[in-house]
Amino acid sequence: MIVKKTGVIKKMRKPSKRTMIIIAIIIIAIAAVVAGLYFFEGDDKVNYKVLGETEIPQQIANQVIPEYRALERALACVVDDKIYVIASRGEKPTSGYEIAIDKMTVSEEDGLKTLMVYAIFKDPQPGTALTQVLTYPLQVAETELTYLPDNIELKVQYEE
Repeated sequence: MIVKKTGVIKKMRKPSKRTMIIIAIIIIAIAAVVAGLYFFEGDDKVNYKVLGETEIPQQIANQVIPEYRALERALACVVDDKIYVIASRGEKPTSGYEIAIDKMTVSEEDGLKTLMVYAIFKDPQPGTALTQVLTYPLQVAETELTYLPDNIELKVQYEE
């Protein structure tokens, strides 16, 4: 009696090059996501409230703003145990320049806390009639921070 092999046990074939490339891409993508989470895990969103001109504390309006309004920067100060952030565009030759704080985050590296202030700058449209007067666009925000950060960075995005 002769028994034929009917292929009950199949040989495993090698994966194709295409399959290997797809697997490699998936592994790289997963590694990139994990690395991104590791590098950005320390960024905590800062809650804040943008203040109108009448809401700005007198100490800031009288002492801080006049000293720093001509500079393009972000800075923080403490008034009555509250942390305020001022973002300014510096001196501009006409009206039409604007600034808006978009968001704030705090990150920590080597024990130093850095406040990132993300601001949107808007410039006047070409051909618009503007008042020829020096302006100092700025925005003041009251934050929920309980400490002054070690560093403050202004990150700018221009609105088109």
